[in-house]
Amino acid sequence: MLIVKFILGLIPIIWLIIALTGLKMPGYKACGIAIAFAAAVALFYKHLPPISVATAILEGVCSALWPIILVIIAALFVYALTLETGAMDQIRAMLSSVSRDKRILGLIIGWGFGCFMEGMAGFGTAVAIPASILVTLDFDPLTTVLALLIVNTTPTAFGSVGVPTTSVAATTGLSVNALSASTVQIQLLLLSISPILFIIVLGGGLKALKGMIPFTLIASASFVIPNYIIGAFIGPELPDIIGSICSMIIMILVALRMKDKEVPEEYLVGGKDAKPQKLNLDLNSALRAWSPFILIFVLLLVTSKLFPFINTPLSAFSSKVNLYVGEGATPTSFSWINTPGIWIILSGIIGGLIQGASIGKIFRVFTATIRRNVKTILTVCAVLSTAKIMVHSGMTTDVADVLVAVTGRFYPLFSPLVGVLGAFVTGSGTSTGVLFGPLQAASAAQLGLPAEWLCAANAMGAGIGKMIAPSNIALATAAAGLPGRENEILGGIFKFCILYAVLGGIVCFVFA
Repeated sequence: MLIVKFILGLIPIIWLIIALTGLKMPGYKACGIAIAFAAAVALFYKHLPPISVATAILEGVCSALWPIILVIIAALFVYALTLETGAMDQIRAMLSSVSRDKRILGLIIGWGFGCFMEGMAGFGTAVAIPASILVTLDFDPLTTVLALLIVNTTPTAFGSVGVPTTSVAATTGLSVNALSASTVQIQLLLLSISPILFIIVLGGGLKALKGMIPFTLIASASFVIPNYIIGAFIGPELPDIIGSICSMIIMILVALRMKDKEVPEEYLVGGKDAKPQKLNLDLNSALRAWSPFILIFVLLLVTSKLFPFINTPLSAFSSKVNLYVGEGATPTSFSWINTPGIWIILSGIIGGLIQGASIGKIFRVFTATIRRNVKTILTVCAVLSTAKIMVHSGMTTDVADVLVAVTGRFYPLFSPLVGVLGAFVTGSGTSTGVLFGPLQAASAAQLGLPAEWLCAANAMGAGIGKMIAPSNIALATAAAGLPGRENEILGGIFKFCILYAVLGGIVCFVFA
């Protein structure tokens, strides 16, 4: 009976792995068929009423459109508009003036700025915005996406100003500070090696580390140390934000001191024939070029929980709608103003006006962005619909329960896998924590282990699972201009997901 529950619960996931990696099926088709598999199991094995399946799909579509797809379109809109106004050429010149080494720029933008976006906004911005900038700098789109998916794993627990961690604390009754401290401890190894793997993947192998080990270690330490101190002694709201700001400042200062160092031809921005660009920009021109991204930073910061007198009244503009009508239904929340996508779009519009774009041009760029990404929108809607069916029918819980029952005292070794499963299905660290946090806490009580430790393992697993989450991959491929190539991304990233899951499981088990 257990094995039947386990296999049936995994059917949509097994299908997605086969379809995307084996059959090389485009994401929107594979995920659309996954809905049918999930619905069949829910209807005929879990005996979920048809109306419950239908409303679970509706809930999934609405949850996908707001806020996930909103963020995707917002990030791609800002990128497209900076291309249209020519500001991206100026940004390219400024970044090239910091360093002509793609590996260094990759770490500054993908690791430093990416972790900052995760800490401030989450919801895919940490992949979408850095990917769009790096591809514009002539980085290979495929390896860029793979590298960004790797480094976006470990900041997830403290993303969106700590929401994933505070949500788990709220649902389990655990101390938020104790949970935060356990999370930085359990993630320390993976967090430290992420920049190293980023360079290896971005540069096409171990050869990319030649001459880069000192800078890579600086990039790692300058983020990890403040991240650890803040997470262990203050709380979950600021580890990513403070860590990334420290890291970016230190990396830029070190990069400027390394400007005269010879760069291998294959890692030169623009290729071996590109000549160093002379930076003929005054301060006003530079601010104009960066204005959308500066505004993103400012608006996300001042509307975050760090400024409660602004955050609280804006957050009041929200709705809770009962979309799912089955047993155990809870209202779906929609924040209509204080959500990252709104602030990113607003930043793009204001930034575009500052850069001289007309309202008509801004509107045309926005609508063109939507048209170009219809398949991505369908993919994400299908993924979230599948996830909602699996959650409401109990399929995901079945898989987790079986894993606990079978592994017994060795459960901590597999505890992160529960988080991986949750993130693969939902694409969200917050949703994974809310879904499986109570299960991890209950398992810890049965085994006589600290509940904070297994909940932290769940958060670590959620970050790892985002590497292979179809919704996250769809977002990344759209941002890098690779729609329809989700199968290549999943095939390339899967081994790193396994590596992180194994290392994370070992850390969890040894120190449990």
